[in-house]
Amino acid sequence: MTMSVAERTELAAAVKDLLDEHCSEAHVRRIMVGDHGFDPDLWNRLAAQGVTGLIVDAEYGGVGLGAEELELVAEVTGAALLPAPFLSSAVFATALIQAAGTDDDRARLLPALADGSWIATVAATGPRGTWCPDAVAVQAVRDGDGHLLTGSAHYVLDGQIADVLLVIAAVDDGFGIFEITPQASGFERTAATVFDPTVRLSTFTFTQTPARRIGDAGWDAVEHALSWAVIALAGEQAGGARRIFDITVDYLKTRIQFGRQIGSFQALKHMAADLLLEVESATSAARHAAQRFATDPDDAAGAVALAGFACAEAYHTTAMQAIQMHGGIGFTWEHPAHLFLRRARTGRQLFGSSRDHRERYLVSKGA
Repeated sequence: MTMSVAERTELAAAVKDLLDEHCSEAHVRRIMVGDHGFDPDLWNRLAAQGVTGLIVDAEYGGVGLGAEELELVAEVTGAALLPAPFLSSAVFATALIQAAGTDDDRARLLPALADGSWIATVAATGPRGTWCPDAVAVQAVRDGDGHLLTGSAHYVLDGQIADVLLVIAAVDDGFGIFEITPQASGFERTAATVFDPTVRLSTFTFTQTPARRIGDAGWDAVEHALSWAVIALAGEQAGGARRIFDITVDYLKTRIQFGRQIGSFQALKHMAADLLLEVESATSAARHAAQRFATDPDDAAGAVALAGFACAEAYHTTAMQAIQMHGGIGFTWEHPAHLFLRRARTGRQLFGSSRDHRERYLVSKGA
């Protein structure tokens, strides 16, 4: 289903209203020090609004929207620093199941993901964290009607709370997508030490762990799902960059020094102007990637890669400069600028670093 611009704007506004009420800075700080790193009640509210099933096909209980709608909603979740399994479950895992699963797989898994009753995640990269075929560190060997997994996966989003665990593993003819249960023998998940407590990561280890293969697709399906994830992450980064920029501009307008608003100082004016360019460029890159992907996913690799590094770098630059422009108060843990900086730094490595995305961009251009 494709929405008009006005309908997309209304959708984003509705999600923003929900998060304004239930995902304030105080709420984020409360959740990020909890055991699970997300609020089940807020997750259920998002599910009722259709966010958890945003890209799930309607026949499986979802809303059936596309990349442009996803990106716009992600801008809102990024601005709110939403601590929830949105990227892992509602985007990456959902997209992978739709790309790789059989009709039976989709019917079995997607309805519960769409209504938020299950949370899913994808174990896709090894310790190198490059999110490419060479980085996969899990192997699968056939065992009767199933498979056994051996190896490890790192940087697994929301791995400690996921009910549905999807694992990318090397097989004889390439790669496969496998499903395991959290209680599977030989499986261990360990919470990783994270820089940003609003984004929880895990390490998975497999020792002859029984698994069920999802469909017969290989890395092409993983790459397709990663494109969805990069677009959503780029949207979050653009939204986060704009939010911390707005917070900073408001501060420049209200902070008085030497009898003047500090925003009237020429040096700060120039810094703010440069940051506005960063924010607008990030927003354009994220929305362009979503539009290209919605029009022709097979011809969107360059646009997605561009959004992957442009939005990550713009967010990080904006968050860093925001702290500087706030002066001493910006260096205190109590100020929200630190939360945005931590999210920005974490996002620079998720689904590939800026260097990885640049290489993919060059490949897409035949360089």
